[in-house]
Amino acid sequence: MVFHFTKKYEEKLRRIQEQIAKKIIVDDKFTRPISTIAGFDLSFLDDTAFVTGIALDYKGMNVIEMKFIRSELTFPYIPTFLTFREGPPIIKLYKKLRIKPDLIMINGQGIAHPIFCGIASHIGVLLDVPSIGVAQNKLCGEFKEPKKVGERSVIMFKNKKVGYAFKSQKDCKPIYISPGHKVSLETSLEIVKSTIKNHKLPEPIFISHSLANKIRISNKHNNIHGSLEEH
Repeated sequence: MVFHFTKKYEEKLRRIQEQIAKKIIVDDKFTRPISTIAGFDLSFLDDTAFVTGIALDYKGMNVIEMKFIRSELTFPYIPTFLTFREGPPIIKLYKKLRIKPDLIMINGQGIAHPIFCGIASHIGVLLDVPSIGVAQNKLCGEFKEPKKVGERSVIMFKNKKVGYAFKSQKDCKPIYISPGHKVSLETSLEIVKSTIKNHKLPEPIFISHSLANKIRISNKHNNIHGSLEEH
């Protein structure tokens, strides 16, 4: 994949992010109680992404629908511009879900982003759905690292609260939780905590992440792109 990332093009993408950021709502604008929730993640084999979406019932965390698509990527991995690489296939997959979840989780940042517009926020605005970002690495901001399981620490960036570092499991680094769209800071933390079971990541993302990796490995071993049927 050949891609020329010029300064002019970077400025264009930043302007798009700034416009999306103006539309983000960091307040609870969804119906309670939550009935269904979905998680999205991707796994990569060269420039091919295997994108998975898992819908679960919120109360029991039981899978009620799962889908995946294969997508050929044309945009490279560039920190802070993840939406332009992974966003289009996630949106495409979301639209294929028979069950439209009350809220979605995405493996990436929400407003804990240099422009306050990470992939979870960007997709939330474009789809007009409540969203939360859960990442395994910090992108911006400062916080005091939580030491004990269940501890949280506010992430501050440019004098704003943008999320939480949360210690979800023993012997693991914290996960980084931030509102995407139509969800408040406190509720983002509350929802993520309620969906963590026996793993570092919340169940919607953990299951999606695991499935995406299994599909990638299967394709790699078969050495045939598209060897698995898309659902």
